[in-house]
Amino acid sequence: MHLSLAVGVLLLAAKASAWYVTGSTAILADATESVIHVFAVGFAAFSLYLSERPPNARFLYGYERIAFFSAGFEGALIILAAVAIIVTAIRKWMQGLELAHLGSGALMVLAASALNAALGWHLVRTGRKQNSIILEANGHHVLTDCWTSLGVVGGLGMVLLTGWKPFDPLLAIAAAVHILYSGAKLVWRSVGGLLDYADPGVGHQLREQLDEVCGELGLQYHGVRFRHTGHRLIVNIDLLFPFQTALGEAHRLATMLEQCLPERLEFPAEIITHLESLEDHAEIHDDQHYTGRPA
Repeated sequence: MHLSLAVGVLLLAAKASAWYVTGSTAILADATESVIHVFAVGFAAFSLYLSERPPNARFLYGYERIAFFSAGFEGALIILAAVAIIVTAIRKWMQGLELAHLGSGALMVLAASALNAALGWHLVRTGRKQNSIILEANGHHVLTDCWTSLGVVGGLGMVLLTGWKPFDPLLAIAAAVHILYSGAKLVWRSVGGLLDYADPGVGHQLREQLDEVCGELGLQYHGVRFRHTGHRLIVNIDLLFPFQTALGEAHRLATMLEQCLPERLEFPAEIITHLESLEDHAEIHDDQHYTGRPA
């Protein structure tokens, strides 16, 4: 995150200089997106620091879910930047376009794009490896900035080839639409995480490994729920034991499952088990008057 912030500030300075030299609306759009990116990276860095703090008496499950809020915040900033770019491009187009030194400006933006591509790839790869939605979201934002810069370079190239200046604001608007889509995806992912969306792919892998572990330990289950914290999965499993099973033996087997299952999953997970009797669990759950307390 420190590397991302440092590169973001450096590229913002480069793009601002390119805009000052050329007066290009497309470069201004790219620089505006970089301003948003610097703010977003700062918030993401704080969120990453907070998410790694251990649970305490006030936050019993820790701070990991700040990751979804961070992704949503970054997505909202991206959407704001896209709207600002579209408004600026249209306004400058109506006022009259004045462009200069497009070749040098295009080279500066192209260099920034290459640096962004390397940084974005590194962040996405590291985020997936460490199962960090904060790093992955930031990496996708950086890659979005890279594609925006390439679009800007393409627009400037068309202006140089054809001499038709409106290519500049048109490419700026096209870049803004792409940025808008990227921001909307981040916001949607944030909303899904905060609402505990159950990813079918994750659920399939979880149940596949759970069936294997239960088969090896001779266990049965009937209920599985899971939620993602932004870094790990919290899984609740209802285990079924014959009525005559000793409590100590049931607890031993449940503990073995809690230890073995996370080792077989591709993502960090915490397993929480609930012990029920095999013979009467259906009757108890179907009883509308059951309160969960002994009679």
